[in-house]
Amino acid sequence: MSEFVAFVISGLVTGAIYALLASGLVLAYSASGVLNFAHGATAFLSALTFYELHEGLGWPAVPAALATVFVFAPALGLLLDRVMFRRLAALGEIPQIVATIGLLVALPALGLWIVKLLTDAGVDLAPAENQFGLPGVGPSPAKHWKLMHGVGIDSDQLITWIVTAVVAIALWILMRHTPLGLRLRASVDSRTLTELRGVSADRLSGIAWMISSGLAGAVGVLAVPMLSLSSVDYTLFLFVSAAAAVLGRFKSVPIAFGGGLLLGVVQNLVAGYAPSWTEKITGFRTSVPFVLLFVGLLVLSRSKRSAGTAAVDAPPPDYLAGMPPLRRWAPWIAAWLFAAVSLYTWTTAFWIGLIAQGLAAALVFLSFTVVTGLGGMVSLAQATFVTASALTAGLLMSHGVSFFLALVAGTLVAVVLGVVVALPALRLSGRMLALATLALAFLGDQVLFQMRWFRNGDAGWAVPRPVVGPVDLNDDRALGLALLVIVAAVVVLVRNLENSASGRAMLAVRSAPPAAMASGVSIVRTKLALFAISAGIAGFGGVFWASFNTRITAGEFTAMNGLVWLAIVVAAGIRRPQFAVVAGLTFGLFPHVMEEYVTSSPHVPVILFGLAGLALAGNPEGWCVQMAEAGHTLRARIGGGGKPSVPKPRVAVAERPEEPAAANGHGADVLLRLRGIRAGYGDVEVLHGVDLDVRAGSILALLGANGAGKSTTCAVAAGLVVPTSGTVELAGQGDVMRDITRLSAVRRSRDGVLLAPEGRGIFPSLTIDENLAMWLRSADERARVYERFPGLAARRKVPAGSLSGGEQQQLAIAPLLVRPPRVLIADEPSLGLAPLVVEEIFRFVVELRDMGVALLLVEEKASEILTVADEVAFMSVGRVSWRGPRAEVDEARLTAAYLGIETADRDRADRAAAAVRDEVTPA
Repeated sequence: MSEFVAFVISGLVTGAIYALLASGLVLAYSASGVLNFAHGATAFLSALTFYELHEGLGWPAVPAALATVFVFAPALGLLLDRVMFRRLAALGEIPQIVATIGLLVALPALGLWIVKLLTDAGVDLAPAENQFGLPGVGPSPAKHWKLMHGVGIDSDQLITWIVTAVVAIALWILMRHTPLGLRLRASVDSRTLTELRGVSADRLSGIAWMISSGLAGAVGVLAVPMLSLSSVDYTLFLFVSAAAAVLGRFKSVPIAFGGGLLLGVVQNLVAGYAPSWTEKITGFRTSVPFVLLFVGLLVLSRSKRSAGTAAVDAPPPDYLAGMPPLRRWAPWIAAWLFAAVSLYTWTTAFWIGLIAQGLAAALVFLSFTVVTGLGGMVSLAQATFVTASALTAGLLMSHGVSFFLALVAGTLVAVVLGVVVALPALRLSGRMLALATLALAFLGDQVLFQMRWFRNGDAGWAVPRPVVGPVDLNDDRALGLALLVIVAAVVVLVRNLENSASGRAMLAVRSAPPAAMASGVSIVRTKLALFAISAGIAGFGGVFWASFNTRITAGEFTAMNGLVWLAIVVAAGIRRPQFAVVAGLTFGLFPHVMEEYVTSSPHVPVILFGLAGLALAGNPEGWCVQMAEAGHTLRARIGGGGKPSVPKPRVAVAERPEEPAAANGHGADVLLRLRGIRAGYGDVEVLHGVDLDVRAGSILALLGANGAGKSTTCAVAAGLVVPTSGTVELAGQGDVMRDITRLSAVRRSRDGVLLAPEGRGIFPSLTIDENLAMWLRSADERARVYERFPGLAARRKVPAGSLSGGEQQQLAIAPLLVRPPRVLIADEPSLGLAPLVVEEIFRFVVELRDMGVALLLVEEKASEILTVADEVAFMSVGRVSWRGPRAEVDEARLTAAYLGIETADRDRADRAAAAVRDEVTPA
């Protein structure tokens, strides 16, 4: 019994650390959508700050801890949110993963470098590297208490439990009983809808990052006695705590917190009560958390239904498209010839060695181009393939096998491991797949590469360079030239793969899996092939990299090395293999260039490598692509070329829109005005000069076929889409129109312009009462809703997502009847509702009109909405083709506009009107 209690107590200590880290991960992810791989690095930087304040500057432990947790860590979180995370939130998963991995690398090095600079400047700081057995917040040395025979606790453990308990209570109060917590939980459901309710999602994101970093700061302070100043250990703890975040599905802070505590206890109990045969498995006990992480990802992560989606990750346009192949490749061929000649002419032996090392790294980096650049899957296990292949080759060569047979065997071992690692990719994607591959990589480090027969102890295996006839690769020049040829061959093979039928299938699986599957492409076989080819290239390059070093050890290329490699390759340009070569040479040459010409500090190159991920926030395709495109554009301008202008297609419209007359009996004051609106998404223009007036106490019905641009018009009016030209105006004091074109959706909502988006416009995970509180701040206002809708009152504690469609739409409109906006834009309010429910919704709409609200109602079907509309506008292909009072709606003209027919052809319009008579009913 005492042994069990001891395991539980010690497990609760590490579990408390996991709980705090997992809670911070979930908070930041839920508010911004960014999974922060650098969360552990933030904890390390906080630990370093606390250590220097306490030990270096002599502050008492408690003030140093408070300054770290409540000042330094939140300020760091806010800074990172403003500089980086807000921009990353709008990008895809790959830039987000790589940028935060870059921070993981850069932040610890930045902290140590700053300490070194301050020490050199005369500030009396304590040595920061290789420090162990450091004091924490409590007494030093720690006090010990005996609870029972064989079971005791110390003051550091007690403080950790107390702080964790206080944090748990504070988080529960924050998330469940404060307006801030309500808004944070709402932003998890829908960031856009939160802004449409007048709450700034960016401000919520900043607050969430401050709290998240504060939790990381608490971990840094509490874990100093346990982890000392080891950035690797803090990072490992972070990845273990990710299992608890997965348990909470990256949404629930309480579940993640409890999961962290449970994880620490389970880890201890499994390691303590494991069968005796597990003792023969080296590294079993340290690998338990990563097994739990991997299993948790597979069991708890659900793949989203993808049917019906368009391109998920379409490749960017190629600025060299249409250029002859020879011209496209001429600069690279010239660079290759220059490098080959330089190896045997003016390059010194020192730089030849660095170039050879960079080319060996480039071979490995090319594997990322296949799995991530072509396949769109983030693999963090590439270092595992490198180590496994090199160790296999070294083991075989120690038994007399030739280099080339060992190379083939090592490559095949990497391919087999690649297929094994690919298995999670059949179920997971994005961030979850990255975490799963990282868990497998850590398992390789902790278990596979700890087998003595495989690793040959700390000495490793010798991997001598081969001799091919008269060519002795022990000469760095010969090895460099050989690698130059091999790298060029692999680049050509990768490019051929991209242009082959198999490569097109791989790109189809990346861009649009449902469409690829419908075309007969096997997603399972394609993903397995991607991982197998990528692992084979990594293993092949790993043997040559080990051969360059002439020896391989199990700790030469760890999972953490793989994180740095991915950051470098993606920062350079992940989609094109030639940029992986640039990344490899940068990796080999840059640190020594910095040491030779800039600074001797080993931290600066690491910082710059890590911060390269910041560039992804500006261009997700990498700095090489950005520079190449800029050079191409500049040359085109100098040469008088440039992009040819493509004339926009002319669209036939029914007739020139007429100025609408005042609505009969409902006032004529314009509250919202759109003039000359052109807008779209990316390079695709959807609206081509839209003009609309929305009047007080009047309903303007915006009709049109699917794809006419109605939803985009709503988004422009509400501030979700910024037009490329034109103005949006809102009546202010004295009915003076003011330009709100550049105002955000949050500002417009606060000014009384509210969008009820297509769908239900509710927060599914919030209760009915919490949904109402997002618009009605006072309990009296919500009580008025419950008086009007007793059905909602009886279920006020029920999550809104469990209501029927009609009840959800009722919940969306109910608070507006109590606190009506000035302008209501409703996009398809009758979508998916039963006829009786639609009648009720339109009764509410009429009631809002009678309150003086200006309403813009968007519908695809005209029959129901024309019964309540005062004015009608019809859209066709991004233009308002007709508008006017409902009484003047002409069936033939409306039908002609609906079908895009010239109005001169009245006979065709009449025939079309008869065909759709049931859909379009005049007043």
